Amino acid sequence: MSPHLLFVDDDIPIRETLSLYFKKKGIAVTTAGSGEEAIRLAEKSPFNLAILDVNLEQENGLDLLEVFRRMYPNLPVIMFTGMGDDPVLVEQAMAKGASAYMSKTDPLDKLFNEVQRVMQS
Repeated sequence: MSPHLLFVDDDIPIRETLSLYFKKKGIAVTTAGSGEEAIRLAEKSPFNLAILDVNLEQENGLDLLEVFRRMYPNLPVIMFTGMGDDPVLVEQAMAKGASAYMSKTDPLDKLFNEVQRVMQS
């Protein structure tokens, strides 16, 4: 059975691009545009990993990370941001239980490698 990834981002083109990319790599992907939608989906179906945007339109991705940590303490979560490698955000994300922190400007192959690494940990 292939791994199943939940990708949460309020930017539709980014969701679609990453969904296609990971599906081509053999990873099933479910996407959500908000934290509320992500929580509903996670309650219905198990995921092997979640990738959460740090800045969701109406929400803070770090708050969503905390919700996921409470609901699914063993679920690996990668925080994903367009704000670059802000050391304060990286520290906050890791302190709240993120498995990794990636920039949207990183090559997709780097994100894929991080997904593989995190799922094998």
